[in-house]
Amino acid sequence: MAKRSSKAVNRKSANGLMPDKASKKIFKNKTNLDNGVQSKTLAMQIEDDVPCFPRGGATSLSRHEVDEVRAEADAEFGGLVRESNNNRRKKTLQKKNHPAEDDTGSLFGDGISGKLPRFANKITSKNVSPGMKIWGVIAEINKKDLVISLPGGLRGLVRACEAFDPDLDIETKDADSSFLSRTFRVGQLVSCIVLDLDADNKEKGNHKIWLSLRLALLYKGFTLDAIQEGMVLTAYVKSIEDHGYILSFGLPSFVGFLPKNDRTESRDDKVVGQLLQGVVRSIDRSRKVIYLSSDHDAVSKCVTKDVKGISIDLLIPGMMVNARVLSTLENGLILSFLTYFTGTVDIFNLENAFPTTEWKDHYGKNKKVSARILFLDPSTRAVGLTLNSHLLQNEAPPSLVKTGDIFDRAKIVRVDRGAGLLIEIPSVPVSTPAYVCISDVADNKAQKLDKQFQEGSNVRVRVFGFRHLEGLAIGVLKGSAFEGSVFTHSDVKPGMTVKAKILAVDIFGAIVQLTSGVKALCPLPHMSEFEIAKPGKKFNVGAELVFRVLGVKSKRITVTHKKTLVKSKLPVLSSYAEATDGLVTHGWITKIEKHGCFVRFYNGVQGFVPRSQLGLEPGRDTSTTYHVGQVVKCRVTSSLPASRRINLSFLITPRRASEDEIVSLGSLVCGVVEQVTHRGVIVLVNANAKGTISTDHLADHHEQASLMKSALKPGQQLPLEISQISPYSIVQGYICNLKSGCFVRYLGRLTGFCPRSKAIDDQRNDVSEAFYVGQSVRSKILDVNGETGRITVSLKQSSCASTDTSFIQSYFLLEDKIAKLQMADSKCSEVWTENFGIGSIVEGKIHEAKEFGVVVSFEKYDDVFGFAPHYQLGGNDVETGTVVRAVVLDVSRLERVVDLSLKPEFVTRFKDSSDILPHKKKRKREANKELELHQTVNAVVEIVKEKENYMVLSLPEYNHAVGYASLTDYNIQKLPKKQFVNGQSVTATIMALPSPSTVGRLLLLLKSIGEAETSSSKRAKKKSGYNVGALVQAEITDIKPLELRLKFGVGFHGRVHITEATDGAAAEDPFRNLRIGQTLTARIVAKADKYEKNWKSHQWELSIRPSMLTDSNEIRDKLTPVAFNFSIGQSVTGYVYKVDCQWVWLTVSREVRAQIFFLDTSCEPDELQDLQKQFSVGKSVRGHILSINKEKRLLRLVLRPLSTIPNGNETIEDQSNDNVIENVFSLIREGSVVGGRISKVLPGVGGLLVEIGPHLYGKVHFTELTDSAPDPLLGYREGQFVKCKVLEVSPTGRGTVHVDLSLRFGDDVTSLRDRVDKIEDLQPNMIVKGYVKSVTPKGCFISLSRKLDAKILLSNLSDGFIESPEKEFPVGKLVIGKVLSVETLSRRVEVTLKMSSGSGALKAQMNDTSSLRVGDIISGSIRRVESYGLFITIDHTTLVGLCHISELSDDSVDSIESKYKAGERVKAKILKVDNERHRISLGMKNSHFGDDIEIQTPSKLTSDEDEGDKEEGEGEEVVDRNGQMDNTHKPNSDHQSQVEEFPVLAQVESRASILPLEVSLDDIEQADMDVAVSWTEEHAAVADTKDEKSKRRAKRKQKEDRELEIIAAEQRLLEKDMPRSAEEFEKVIRGSLNSSFVWIKYMAFMLSLADVDKARAIAERALKTINIREETEKLNVWVAYLNLENEYGNPPEEAVVKIFQRALQYCDPKKVHLALLAMYQRTEQHKLANELLDKMTKKFRHSCKVWLRRVQSLLKQHQDGVQAIVNRAVLSLPRHKHIKFISQTAILEFKCGVPDRGRSFFEGILREYPKRTDLWNIYLDQEIRLGDVNMTRALFERAISLSLKLRKMEPLLKKYLEFEKTVGDEERIEYVKKAALEYAKTNLGIETED
Repeated sequence: MAKRSSKAVNRKSANGLMPDKASKKIFKNKTNLDNGVQSKTLAMQIEDDVPCFPRGGATSLSRHEVDEVRAEADAEFGGLVRESNNNRRKKTLQKKNHPAEDDTGSLFGDGISGKLPRFANKITSKNVSPGMKIWGVIAEINKKDLVISLPGGLRGLVRACEAFDPDLDIETKDADSSFLSRTFRVGQLVSCIVLDLDADNKEKGNHKIWLSLRLALLYKGFTLDAIQEGMVLTAYVKSIEDHGYILSFGLPSFVGFLPKNDRTESRDDKVVGQLLQGVVRSIDRSRKVIYLSSDHDAVSKCVTKDVKGISIDLLIPGMMVNARVLSTLENGLILSFLTYFTGTVDIFNLENAFPTTEWKDHYGKNKKVSARILFLDPSTRAVGLTLNSHLLQNEAPPSLVKTGDIFDRAKIVRVDRGAGLLIEIPSVPVSTPAYVCISDVADNKAQKLDKQFQEGSNVRVRVFGFRHLEGLAIGVLKGSAFEGSVFTHSDVKPGMTVKAKILAVDIFGAIVQLTSGVKALCPLPHMSEFEIAKPGKKFNVGAELVFRVLGVKSKRITVTHKKTLVKSKLPVLSSYAEATDGLVTHGWITKIEKHGCFVRFYNGVQGFVPRSQLGLEPGRDTSTTYHVGQVVKCRVTSSLPASRRINLSFLITPRRASEDEIVSLGSLVCGVVEQVTHRGVIVLVNANAKGTISTDHLADHHEQASLMKSALKPGQQLPLEISQISPYSIVQGYICNLKSGCFVRYLGRLTGFCPRSKAIDDQRNDVSEAFYVGQSVRSKILDVNGETGRITVSLKQSSCASTDTSFIQSYFLLEDKIAKLQMADSKCSEVWTENFGIGSIVEGKIHEAKEFGVVVSFEKYDDVFGFAPHYQLGGNDVETGTVVRAVVLDVSRLERVVDLSLKPEFVTRFKDSSDILPHKKKRKREANKELELHQTVNAVVEIVKEKENYMVLSLPEYNHAVGYASLTDYNIQKLPKKQFVNGQSVTATIMALPSPSTVGRLLLLLKSIGEAETSSSKRAKKKSGYNVGALVQAEITDIKPLELRLKFGVGFHGRVHITEATDGAAAEDPFRNLRIGQTLTARIVAKADKYEKNWKSHQWELSIRPSMLTDSNEIRDKLTPVAFNFSIGQSVTGYVYKVDCQWVWLTVSREVRAQIFFLDTSCEPDELQDLQKQFSVGKSVRGHILSINKEKRLLRLVLRPLSTIPNGNETIEDQSNDNVIENVFSLIREGSVVGGRISKVLPGVGGLLVEIGPHLYGKVHFTELTDSAPDPLLGYREGQFVKCKVLEVSPTGRGTVHVDLSLRFGDDVTSLRDRVDKIEDLQPNMIVKGYVKSVTPKGCFISLSRKLDAKILLSNLSDGFIESPEKEFPVGKLVIGKVLSVETLSRRVEVTLKMSSGSGALKAQMNDTSSLRVGDIISGSIRRVESYGLFITIDHTTLVGLCHISELSDDSVDSIESKYKAGERVKAKILKVDNERHRISLGMKNSHFGDDIEIQTPSKLTSDEDEGDKEEGEGEEVVDRNGQMDNTHKPNSDHQSQVEEFPVLAQVESRASILPLEVSLDDIEQADMDVAVSWTEEHAAVADTKDEKSKRRAKRKQKEDRELEIIAAEQRLLEKDMPRSAEEFEKVIRGSLNSSFVWIKYMAFMLSLADVDKARAIAERALKTINIREETEKLNVWVAYLNLENEYGNPPEEAVVKIFQRALQYCDPKKVHLALLAMYQRTEQHKLANELLDKMTKKFRHSCKVWLRRVQSLLKQHQDGVQAIVNRAVLSLPRHKHIKFISQTAILEFKCGVPDRGRSFFEGILREYPKRTDLWNIYLDQEIRLGDVNMTRALFERAISLSLKLRKMEPLLKKYLEFEKTVGDEERIEYVKKAALEYAKTNLGIETED
């Protein structure tokens, strides 16, 4: 074959028809050579199918040749061939005449002005840049990347991680991953973006193009508004749902959905991660969902609409657009599309695949065409288009030709002068276009193509490559291309002989080049028959030698120069199928083992030669005869192509053995021991045959023979061939390998494989720890594949358990054989064993008594001893020297020890026999007569021998016969055994009666051997090396803020999470006392999560908590995964691991994280500003749970305790509107001080919008910014941190929350006095301040507060004339005026600013002391604190009075500054008024107020009407305090001042401080439930009405008296200061021993000091101290104790249960149960609450309240099953309680359940009691509350249609009339009145007739 010139290699078209490759310099250095050899793919090669041919020589081109090639490239398609010249001046002129853009292929954009370009844009290796978007087609799918064919013949690579968007969570790191092959297909069109150009290879044009298919990059800049219906979008399949596919566009702002019922979509099943195209059918902009259709016809025909202002960022390769021809270029077209853009089409992307010379005539100016975007460059705004008919149909052109194909009659379509030829190849079914570059036309330099070739003539062409995107083949016409047998890599076959030229030699081998240009590698071992020290001297670069091809893998070719292989005439073995028996061929040795050699052949085929076939002399070592790399001649003896196994022999003509010498596999042989070695026993079988019994094959039991392989039992038929194996049969074998599973060997080399999943029942155990090599096993055949020769088996004990006693029988037989051999060697007598038969009675003397039993000696046998454990003594008191009679249970012949039993039931069996031994056999026969094989018997464990793996049993039903059973089995020898104890009863099956084959023993098989082992395997991990639960000694390797890194064992690494360092509350820096290199004891608690970041750095999760290091039995429970069980309000502690701009992230445990919003960390602006400094990584933070996300295992915490959730205790786990409101109410309440950040400064007097939480904002009214400042907004800016006080929190109708805030904190003395929040606080002539809100021609409006506005008429603005009110009173101006009038009902307030009539008077009034009288009680605020007293500003005046220190308290005041602060609200009594000196003396002693408190207490406090309200308020307050269990009120807080000022609040608060006895059922709606109870009780009463009323009055009077006693007692406590120390509490307790209120306050005080143990001790004291008759007081303490343990118990559940059990013994069980239930529900422990309710419904099944609690719990948790509970309750409750229960259940359904179910309940009881007007009233109230007018009217009509007496119907008619007055019109009102009159007339007439 002619050699291709270097010039020809580099003459490539500038259009990119061939890759731009310079002449390669071979092997500049070692690194380049290594990279070149090991590289799988060439980056910028045209396609994968393009061969290395033709390569050319190694010489570089001359300057003259370079100039010629450049001239030909510049003259492409233009006919402007410039002649080459060596003159530098001419070349300079040529560069000036032809700009560099044409040479380098630079891209031009759409901003074309002036002269049009000559050539169309084309992509080359020079102008590809990162960020370009290109359309391509997938040409090849590999395991780790995709190969993309790009325009211009370029090729790009897509890594697996760049083929998907990260949000799909597809694991692409696995090398064997099939995601790419399942998700993509060859020929699929894809849009790519260029990521990077790999320029590691310095050769010109040989860069790798790295691409990405991520839609997040392609669709960058896309928004939902930019997407229109009819657009074509590409999306990933994110998930597969029942009705369609969820699609991802790589952007978080919107998602897509593809319905499954769209049958026009692609017919193949889609997988997650698959790329698909679809047409936008509709857009749901509210839900941000785009609905697509993947109809192929619609996608291919869809054209992008001309949208005004479209950006280039919205253009995606593959988009179809309508274009217009602007002009034709020399090699293409320039088009205009989408109004603003221009693009070019090169000649190879025209509509006609075979454009002739006149192709320009078909594209006139302004011609309209359809085109698709081929590529676009955002940097230059260059756009490439294509008109290819296949691409317009959104399909890749077909590949109908292959590289290397030869076509004899190809037609020339067009001749491009100086460039090449366009040829039509006659492929089937349609022709394929091909282009031949001028350099590939002839072997010599081609001149004047138009004269040498004519259009329409036929030529012979060979396909050189193929462009998949354009559908264009690359051809070659050179004669040398048709010569030789090797043209491309595909032509190279293993075993063929080739001539090659040496290009380079290095230490790893030689690079050679075949005559066709294809390169190959000759490895160093194959360069010669012998080892070469310096290969460079033997092989000269440039020399041509003969080689033989060893193998071809992908494009890697390896050859050999070993003379024996090159010159071999023997057949070539290149596949396993060619390995026939008797085939003789050459190979070379690759590995030498002691048992044989491995021989390699061509194409990776390998065989094995056993030692017996090596032809070695006895005793000769294999390595001395053969060496690795040696060429050998070998013969195939057998082969299994499916298993890829070949057995070989170096004996070409084997010797035939005689029939006597032939030993078949599986046959039984006998022999004489010839030699004993450390490996086993050598046995002489025949005269000339020897065999070896390895130590592993001496016994089945590992303990006896250190077994490594299983034994072959006499007579047992084991399979020799695969044909002898049938599925589901049990076959005996042995373990021969434990790699990636268990390999089980049978006879010969027949082997089965057991996967890990089929090896053991408990998958948590490691297979390598459950089995050992050589272990005898029973295998169950699962599958037999005769074609591949593969056998799949199972070793699970559950399916392979022994069905006989062969396992234990072999043990006893082997023990007997060993004993006989030992006796033969020592010449000892064996007679003693005959006198100690199993079950016989022997007589002996107690030799010694030990802790675990007694030792018995025998008179006749000095070296034989007996042993009887304490369990076998039978209660007998034995002493040393005593003669005893015992029964033999077991005999150990090896140790000469006899196990005995002295139990009477054994010994008395033979009490009638005078001579024991002669009758032994007779007694045994009598016992055995009743025993039959396979009989199931009950046995008792007598002795457990764990070391020998069996136990001794007795059969009481069969005269206490003695039997033996195995503790283990073949397949579970290494697994933990099931534990048995002496005396335990078991069930067994008799498998063998006593006989010589059983060594005289009765053998039993435990019935549950399989189950026992399966369950015991669950404990295997704890006893194995490094499994979960194991204790290890570990060394610290690194200390990080949140974890310790440790190492232990050999190569094991673990970590200790910071939460696993200490017990109990989290400590600050628990690692501070540890050092690197320190050794710790740790317990393995879990395996590392592979999905966790950096999980490979540690394999195990460890714990060094002291509680985990104890040897307690509770460790197993602690190691079980902890359920995600948290409740709202629960206090948890975590460690900071990250702080970002808005969140503080904590780790609570290894699996649970928490986050704290930055505004919840503090209310001080300075602390919020320095968030990073305040929360350093590793800091311990304690917070309270606000919300829970179970799916993400994420908690949201707040640092301050939560308040009560108003409408229930439901766990906030989602963010629905209702839960958001509850979330806010639980976190923020009126009076709370929170931190905030100003989000927006509202214009005018709008105030501020302050962010106080995530997506939660509060409004600061203009009047709440500062205290009477002229410009309140001064100093506030957006983003500023502020401290806010919550004024009001209220839900809105839209499901959101409105929060009013204040920035006023009372620093000014008059701040509190200036607040006017209610219109009731205003009085005429009062001085007020306000800000101008708006100005009108008639006056202006001012804001007095956030809820009150006032108007000022124009005449009252000033005393003088105001020309322009807008200028005098701008919006936001602060004004001071006097109230003229107040209309409370209409909320109208009028103010005047005139000073003439009121200024002096007002001022005088405010400073007038004459209005004050001695003895008056006043309120005010502290203005200043001095050492001698307080200066107090009196409200509504400017007067200041002095309260001397002596008048502050009845007790002495030590430190006045620490007790009082400026701005605090106080009340005082006027002691003295000096009008002349304007001085006022005040007093604040409690004794000054005396009777005033009693007088101010409203008399209606104890009325019946307010009593219910008071209790309801009490319940709400109590829930809050129980939730907190903390005394959060400071002595001098505003709240305390209000309590002191208003005694009513003091009474309510004191009563509310008592923990709840029970949570009332009517938490949702108390009023309606009271109505229901009253109505039902009225009609359910059996006794007389008067008696019931008198009873109720007496009961109410008793309750009132009790309440008054409580109020009086607690009032006396509140009259004094609240105790502030333990000593003060002790004083109070001594005076109120039976007051639960005081005791609970004492407990709360201790909890505020974080002394939980002291609080417990106080609770115990209270329970012992309070009188036993005070049941209610004791119950209060018990409930408080339960709350304490629920909050601080360890663990809380167990602590609460203990207290609960104790409380049941002293209090009413029903009340205690209800109290515990209320606590569970309040703390969101729904599981425990449900369990308790189940018990209560059984224990108190006659209680209506309990059943209602059960219904309420179901409804609050939104669970079904209410009807079932109602049915059960009706069956359990007494009949007189049915109406009460059903009616209240119906009300609950209306309130928080399903109203339709409530209606059903009401309808049911009304059918039975239709004239019960009380039920009708309840029913109507619920419907009215629900708001369905039509439904309510229909119900009213039904009610008034009843036949009732007028006095019963009258309330219903009145209710109807009131309803219509509320919602109806006059017509409806008149209708009801008319109906009432008609009913009255009718009813009166009936009564008259009566």
